[in-house]
Amino acid sequence: MIPRTVFNEDHEIFRATARNFVEREIVPHHSAWEKAGCVPRSLWTKAGAAGLLCCAMPEELGGGGGDFLHGAIVQEELAFAGTTGPGFHLHSDIVAPYLLHYGSELQKARYLPAMARGDIVGALAMSEPGAGSDVSAIKTRAVPVEGGWRLSGQKIFITNGQSADLIIVACKTTREAGAKGISLMLVEAGDKGFARGRNLEKIGWHAQDTSELFFDNVFLPDDRLLGALDRGFACLMDQLPQERLLACVRGTAAIEAVVEWTRDYVSEREVFGKPLSTKQNTRFKMADAKANAIAARVLTDRLIELHKTGGLDATQAAVGKLFVTELCTTLMDDCLQLHGGYGYMQEYPVARAWVDNRFSRIAGGSSEIMRELIARFLFGR
Repeated sequence: MIPRTVFNEDHEIFRATARNFVEREIVPHHSAWEKAGCVPRSLWTKAGAAGLLCCAMPEELGGGGGDFLHGAIVQEELAFAGTTGPGFHLHSDIVAPYLLHYGSELQKARYLPAMARGDIVGALAMSEPGAGSDVSAIKTRAVPVEGGWRLSGQKIFITNGQSADLIIVACKTTREAGAKGISLMLVEAGDKGFARGRNLEKIGWHAQDTSELFFDNVFLPDDRLLGALDRGFACLMDQLPQERLLACVRGTAAIEAVVEWTRDYVSEREVFGKPLSTKQNTRFKMADAKANAIAARVLTDRLIELHKTGGLDATQAAVGKLFVTELCTTLMDDCLQLHGGYGYMQEYPVARAWVDNRFSRIAGGSSEIMRELIARFLFGR
């Protein structure tokens, strides 16, 4: 209804590639992957060969040489198709940028080309059993030893945790310094003392592996420090606006998909001899849903434009994440209701979207944290 202007012709060509890949390689198998709790490793290498991983990384580092919009397109197409696995967004648009922005030349050359091929799967380990949105409360610690560090601690809710070959771990390196004593360390899956816990049983996102990770006195050589010592918290804060924008991107696409699925359903479903779409309540609910979907799209695309020019700040990203992810909950609930009993059946995509997108109000900083960030802009600390 309102034309999108953020994409150029090259982006639309790439979208066709991404859509074809999702329809061919993911949609037919997604139900089986939900039962398995993860996607096969072969999917990662297929995605790498198709150019869908690390799209915004420089070509000289094996990436696609594109921009943030290419990664956003991949996320949109996954959401339009109603799929949750795999964790391409975390791998390509969160982990890879940390390496690009803060990694040494050796680290970038070692990991980024392999990540772009899908030979290495990346993860970011921040959350702990006692520390979620409050990153400064983490207890995982790296102690300096001769030639490197010894890392000990536990992480939880880690996306790609079962499949990751490379994990960026947030840890305390100067315990008494609080947030100013956090550093980022690179852990490889083969490091002695590293262990994966169980693949966590979530209420949604069943095809996405999410795990506990354990670090038992893991030795890390000096070159596994990512970025400057004790500057990890600053790095995390610098990258969070993009992570929260990704939540807007996926959430808005999911909203648009659910509105279309619901329109189709109420147009076909008959109640008392007439299509459900002829009932005033249905028409008004759908009108509200469409208006809200357009509002989310306009806001998200404007935030993408700001991000393209380097102008997206933490408050703007918080506003976008709060609005879109809260809307996901209310709008999808309304759309599920319009499906009646069928809306509660797993075989209907609206049911899966309703469950899967509930997590968006928590991941990347809860809605309560977003409200606090916005309130600080309004009133100061």
